[in-house]
Amino acid sequence: MTQILAVALITLLAVVAPGADFAMIVRNSYLYGRRTGLLAAAGVAAGVLVHVTYTLLGVGLLIASSTALFTVIKLIGAAYLVHVGVRTYRTRGELRIDLADRRELTPSAALRTGFLTNVLNPKTTLFVVSTFAQVVGPDTPLYRQVGYGLFMSLAHLLWFGVVAAFFSQARMRTLMLRGQKILNKVIGSVLAGLGVSLALAPSH
Repeated sequence: MTQILAVALITLLAVVAPGADFAMIVRNSYLYGRRTGLLAAAGVAAGVLVHVTYTLLGVGLLIASSTALFTVIKLIGAAYLVHVGVRTYRTRGELRIDLADRRELTPSAALRTGFLTNVLNPKTTLFVVSTFAQVVGPDTPLYRQVGYGLFMSLAHLLWFGVVAAFFSQARMRTLMLRGQKILNKVIGSVLAGLGVSLALAPSH
């Protein structure tokens, strides 16, 4: 499996799995309309860039300082992907979204809600760090690493932009939430499989 394919698969699966970002985008879009949802999606994408920036710096230093330690981190990252996959597969309850608070959001507030929801989410930290630990090696050029990070951010922006457009139409909300259980099982299975395959793959 190439680095690019691994990044693409892990990112896309992680992005579409319902979580805190999804709940916040759905809520904002449903309550306040498409523009607010899209601004929140932009905030989420900006938050991802924060995670990518400190991850790039940290992974680069780790590779330079200790190959053995980096290998340990890589295996922990793979184990995390398997863990997330199993938990996602076993999720039974549907995502709950609080629709009670109907205070108006300014454009800056909409951006801020998206940004803070993502940047303060430890699951996003683990996702970005574990993904980079799997695909970045001593021979990975910096421009490619930056490209991976930009792809992660863009994938979040595009997906949550679609979610915002979708859920700004009230009748669509129930339809999409109804399919969560099947979606969770598919995403969980693939993420767990990726984690196992990456753990068994030769080190860089």
